[in-house]
Amino acid sequence: MTAHTEGAPEPSTEAELDEFEAEFSQSADGPEDASKTPLVIKLLVAATFVVILNETIMINAMPRLMADFDVTARSAQWISSIFMLTMAAVIPVTGWFLQRVSTRAAYTIAMTSFGIGTIICGTAPIFEMLLVGRAVQAAGTAVMMPLLMTTVMTVVPEQARGRVMGNMMLAISVAPAMGPALSGLILNLGSWRLIFAFVLPVAAIVSVLSLRHLKNVGETQKTPVSWSSVVMAALGFAALVYGLSEVGARSTGQLALFIGGGAALVALFVGWQLRLQRVGSPLLDLRALTHRTFTVALVLMSVAFMAFLGSMILLPLYLQDLRGLSAMQTGLLVMPGGLAMGLLGPRVGAVYDRIGARPLVIPGAILMTGVLFTMSRVIDADTPYALILGLHVVLMVSLASIFTPMFTLGLSALTPELYSHGSSILGTLQQVAGAIGTAAVVVILENRSKSLVSGGATTHEGFVGGLQWALIAGTVFALVVVALSLLLPSKADLPAGPAH
Repeated sequence: MTAHTEGAPEPSTEAELDEFEAEFSQSADGPEDASKTPLVIKLLVAATFVVILNETIMINAMPRLMADFDVTARSAQWISSIFMLTMAAVIPVTGWFLQRVSTRAAYTIAMTSFGIGTIICGTAPIFEMLLVGRAVQAAGTAVMMPLLMTTVMTVVPEQARGRVMGNMMLAISVAPAMGPALSGLILNLGSWRLIFAFVLPVAAIVSVLSLRHLKNVGETQKTPVSWSSVVMAALGFAALVYGLSEVGARSTGQLALFIGGGAALVALFVGWQLRLQRVGSPLLDLRALTHRTFTVALVLMSVAFMAFLGSMILLPLYLQDLRGLSAMQTGLLVMPGGLAMGLLGPRVGAVYDRIGARPLVIPGAILMTGVLFTMSRVIDADTPYALILGLHVVLMVSLASIFTPMFTLGLSALTPELYSHGSSILGTLQQVAGAIGTAAVVVILENRSKSLVSGGATTHEGFVGGLQWALIAGTVFALVVVALSLLLPSKADLPAGPAH
């Protein structure tokens, strides 16, 4: 969290940063990759893992919630939707927030918010209170990923960032994959409230351990907050993501209201930030987009997320609606792919540190394209589960070779005072891109299925036909990633000084 601006640094900030960097240098002497990562980074990754896990951990609990609170399936779905919408609303604010407060303060606020939200969820007497708790949890989660990225970019030397950023893939990929399977195991023991009873002490232990080692990094900046920007960002991004996530479930008029209104507020937000930049106090500093490498990496990752999340929503639909698997069985089937992606992250990052991005991203994008196209050809009503598992693992491996280098390359192209804003832009665009990718494949799946059924096909045949078309759409997204990967430099051109 660095801001080279006016205002005095916090006491002992520079000494703490020197000590932090010394810790990294000492830990990087050994030959083993794992031993090179400073303990505090590992603890931050662990904390981020815990909070991101909660985005998917309640999926299996929805039938229990419907029975306990007497709500419909659509209402119960809000247990996941509210988490996603809060993330979309809060992440744009984190760029300003991370420059405003110290590293330890940001971490304490994030984990305290997450803990309070977990307590509210676990003790909620009514469904509405449970949703409030989920929103509070998500607010803390929204801060953790930009905080982790900013800390890594500030304290880790450029030549070692790939390997350390690769450790972040453990939080980004493994946690969502483990959520449904873990909750399924916990639900076998009793009430859905046990999920929060399990999460709370784990989060508390990780928080205490992290605060014992976490040091303040960089200087804080006492800039005023533009409350109009906060309102526009929160309403605009939340409405846009919600509208996109409801494609296929709401009327055209309702979707136009949410998507159109959200997009208009986002456009107004962007224009207002450009105006505020002239006086030096934007909520989200868009000067990060003037760095070509960051912008290319941002667009590439956004399109890759569209392909990734779009295809990921299709697999559970296929396994549960067509093949009849339970949510827990589906979670167990996709877990090996998430584990492979996360465990490969540090190794891919270490390779990036040696040879750069292009030799990893270009083959990874080509492999992703091939896997999605193959899935569109081989998946039908009785495809062997072993083949589905194998293709999913290979897809996750290809994504590991894309995301780890892209996170590192994109942020490394920025000046230090833009790290927090760049992390926020990345996080925000991921939410929007994921919603766009999901909406696109759902629309294609439903329209193609209806067309085939109206033409005489059975419901199962229509679903398979729609699924194949949707996977072709994912393949097209992947082809765009291949094209964008050709525009990348192998290493970021390190900026010479602060942005102006």
